[in-house]
Amino acid sequence: MTEFPAAPDRVDPPYLDGERDAVRAWLEFHRETLLHKCAGLTTRQLGERSVPPSALSLRGLVRHMTDVERGWFRGVLDGQDAPDLYSSAGDPDGDFDGVGRDVDVPDAEAAVMREIAAFSAECTASRTIADGFASLDDVGRGRTSRSGDQVSVRWVYLHMIEEYARHNGHADLLRERIDGVTGD
Repeated sequence: MTEFPAAPDRVDPPYLDGERDAVRAWLEFHRETLLHKCAGLTTRQLGERSVPPSALSLRGLVRHMTDVERGWFRGVLDGQDAPDLYSSAGDPDGDFDGVGRDVDVPDAEAAVMREIAAFSAECTASRTIADGFASLDDVGRGRTSRSGDQVSVRWVYLHMIEEYARHNGHADLLRERIDGVTGD
């Protein structure tokens, strides 16, 4: 792989949707935006850090959002035991810190492809889990890791939109720093 694969076409969220369709559409838009920010970059470029001492990189953002999808949808909504794929108690920032350790190894490209596949799989699982709830008012079967509270499907959707929006802003700045590409 010389470049990150092409991103899916982004679809602007409709202007006149009901609440559930609107939050679904906005979450999809933000998922696709993250992939757009990575499209066309090499493995090395995906791992480029923002500014020292930050570990922030586009590849790290993909890994982070994989763990975030997993935690909120599998863990909090579905009640599954869903440990992070990249972070752990011993390495809580592994999603970001682990990037760059393997940039020059022979299978770095394969690692990036596995990470893209994991991101895609978590987004698919998240859609399936959310669609299994009848209402945005339904409460998830699990609890948050920080407060131990249960939350509604609506809360998870809104939190995920916020999470992606914030990190897509980071992704926009990272991409501009790497090759000057800007955009929404």
